[in-house]
Amino acid sequence: MFKKILIANRGEIAVRVIRTCREMGIRTVAVYSEADRDSMHVKLADESICIGPPEPLKSYLDIPRLMAAVEVSSAEGVHPGYGFLSENPKFAQIVEASGKVFIGPSAETLELIGDKIKAKEVAKKVGIPLVPGSDGPVDFQKALEIAKEVKYPVVIKSASGGGGRGIRVVYDEKELREKLPLAMQEAKSAFGDERVYVEKYIVNPKHMEVQVLADRYGNVIALGERECSIQRRYQKLVEEAPSASISEEQRKYLEELAIAFCKEINYVGAGTVEFLMDQEGNFYFMEMNGRIQVEHPVTEMITGIDIVREQIRIASGEKLSIKKVERRGYAIEFRINAEDPNTFLPSPGRVDKLFLPGGLGIRVDTHIYCGYKIPPFYDSLIAKLIVWGKSREEAINRAKRALQEFIIEGEGLKTNIDFHKRLLSTREFKMAKHHVKFLEEMML
Repeated sequence: MFKKILIANRGEIAVRVIRTCREMGIRTVAVYSEADRDSMHVKLADESICIGPPEPLKSYLDIPRLMAAVEVSSAEGVHPGYGFLSENPKFAQIVEASGKVFIGPSAETLELIGDKIKAKEVAKKVGIPLVPGSDGPVDFQKALEIAKEVKYPVVIKSASGGGGRGIRVVYDEKELREKLPLAMQEAKSAFGDERVYVEKYIVNPKHMEVQVLADRYGNVIALGERECSIQRRYQKLVEEAPSASISEEQRKYLEELAIAFCKEINYVGAGTVEFLMDQEGNFYFMEMNGRIQVEHPVTEMITGIDIVREQIRIASGEKLSIKKVERRGYAIEFRINAEDPNTFLPSPGRVDKLFLPGGLGIRVDTHIYCGYKIPPFYDSLIAKLIVWGKSREEAINRAKRALQEFIIEGEGLKTNIDFHKRLLSTREFKMAKHHVKFLEEMML
């Protein structure tokens, strides 16, 4: 087992990893930019190292600076968290080449699942249904042929994409001609890869994902599904487990597909296989994420399994400690962002007043505190509220109470707490009739 781990990330996920490491008796090293000098993860870690100026490209995305911190600290393992370099094959490869352990899948696996076209080929091989569309990257002429074959609307996606970037929905040939070059340009800018592919656009689908854990001895286990259909601009805002929209039979089917995918690529670590579900209840493969997810706490709340602990155990060479997964109740996670609740534009500032909700079935993951100044350089996520209840109705009622208690105030600072309150009052959410476009309809 590791004696010291460096966390190549910031904010709430760095705090989250530090807490598990402390329980396991593992020392932690925090890295921080000049803008994060006063962040909670820096205060909680056993050691901390400044790795550069506020700009991510000169700090959290700078591999040489991070590797220098690894060497100086003598950390044996590197936990990448989510975002930043968490799914970067080059970073994983350099960490391993330096004699350290990357707490995640191998560089080869990250490269495979990071290429959406190759990942689709694996899914097809193991029998996972795919959304009708192109088998590989397209130019305009090929995209036009595919669109005529599967019928409009279609969606253009980046082959190396993620996080909703590089996506364009197209409703006719004129739009295809206009948006294809834009999608390719955005893909090139965001991922250094201009390749795009085209799929049939599924109208108002639900977004499902299966949490998996796999060790290096071929053992793979699924911890159940999460529904992540409340999104804005392809970014998740609310996640819940289990989904109230599928049957136990469908749940088992999704778990079997996810396990088959992982076994085919010899996956090792924590990961998530993601699916779309259309209005007829058909499932289609989307992608696999080779990292801890922002929404992992909802799975932890209903299973009692510390997913970060399992990540670390697996990376240290141990076998999966879980033989059987027992799930109970319902859990919902709300991403609390420093942003205008009406426009979703970032709204950073100083936290002058803070009250975190508590009580039975309540968990808050955050890195903020009174007096903390939220920097404008990074993602607007500042906290996650996770609630649990014996039933979905109880979880919703508990969430209403917790959101009412949740206070984050400061000059110029806005949050989306009021948005979550409005969401919980909608008939569609209460009845689990929401879908990935519901937020857009709600905001009209």
